[in-house]
Amino acid sequence: MVSRDDVQSWLDRLELPVTTVADDLWVVQLSDGGELAVNFAPPVLVLRVRVTELPADAGRFAGMARQLLQWNARDLVHGSYGIEGDHVVLTDTLELGHLDFSEFEASIDSLGLALASHLGALAPYRE
Repeated sequence: MVSRDDVQSWLDRLELPVTTVADDLWVVQLSDGGELAVNFAPPVLVLRVRVTELPADAGRFAGMARQLLQWNARDLVHGSYGIEGDHVVLTDTLELGHLDFSEFEASIDSLGLALASHLGALAPYRE
């Protein structure tokens, strides 16, 4: 099984700015300016990016929710969009049992690509 030290070494290999928040929690500064939280929570590793606030208007919220569900169904290789409090988040969970650096890096790349390609389309839903 992958250890906390393994995750730390993988984060170092990414060559991105990383801040250690707690023993099992890091924040990675993505190249597009987003912040990726990496949480070592055996038996999984949780990757999460806060994307945007939810619109207060019910019609705009419904449109955004529909768009996010469509992306979950057809665009995302790793992870999914969800709602946490009053924010849209993009999350992926990786099992630590057989995780390797390539899969870890692919997940981060996929989340970054989703953000880069979807943020513009979410702009009309922001207030």
